[in-house]
Amino acid sequence: MVNLRFLSNNTVKVVGLLCASACAWYMGYLFAEVLPEEPWQAAVGSMQSLAQKPVLKAPNPKRQKCDIWVSCAPNQLAYRIRTGGAKDIMPEVCLDDNMLITGKNSNRGINIAVISSETWKLVETKTFDMYEGDFSGPMIEYLNKIPKGALVMVATHDDAATKLNDPAKKAFEDLGSKEVRNLRFRSAWAFISFKGSQIPDNIEKEKINHSDGSKNRYSGWPAEIQIDGCLPKP
Repeated sequence: MVNLRFLSNNTVKVVGLLCASACAWYMGYLFAEVLPEEPWQAAVGSMQSLAQKPVLKAPNPKRQKCDIWVSCAPNQLAYRIRTGGAKDIMPEVCLDDNMLITGKNSNRGINIAVISSETWKLVETKTFDMYEGDFSGPMIEYLNKIPKGALVMVATHDDAATKLNDPAKKAFEDLGSKEVRNLRFRSAWAFISFKGSQIPDNIEKEKINHSDGSKNRYSGWPAEIQIDGCLPKP
C-alpha cells in the first residue's frame, strides 16, 4: 500500500487529475452504450436545421411618388424640389412622380417649372442666368404672363443672386416667397407656389441654404436642401 506521506503535493494533484479523467471517460462511454443513438442524431440534426433557417428581414418600404416618405391621398399631389450641393449636382423638380426639371433641362441661375392647374401637366420650363447678362427683366415678364392658378416650382443652381434685381425679387414676393431677398452668391433656393392663391401653412413651400467655404463639405457650395410633401389640389 502506497504511503501518501512520502508523496509530494504536486504528485498527489497529478494522480487525482488522472483518476478524474479516467472516470469522465468511463461515464461518457457508459452513457453512449446505454442511450440509443437516434435521440442524439435527432438533437444534432435539429441544431443544424436551426442554424440553416433564413433570418427574417423586414420588407423594404414601398416606394412613394417622387421618392418622398409619405403616401399622398388621391386629392393630393406628391412633390419634391431638391437643389444645392456640388457644381455637377443639378437640381430636380418632381410632381406626381413626373420629373419636370433634371440635369437635362436645367442650368445656372433660376430654373422655373410652370404646371397647369387644370391638367396638372407641365406647361414649360425656363432657366434665367443670374450671373452673366441681364435676365431679370425677361424673367419678370415671364412671371407676369403665367396664368392665375398655375403651379410654379423653382430651383436654383450655382449663382442666382448676382444679377437678380429688386423688381425681380418683388415678383417672387408677389408669388409668396419669404426668402428671395436673402439670396446670396451660390445660395441654394427651393420654392413652390400657386399664382394668385396661397398654399396651406402646413405645407413645406420654401427653403434656402447659403454657400460657406469654411463649413460646406462641397468646397464652398451649399449642402443639398429639399422640400417635399403632399400638395392639395385647389
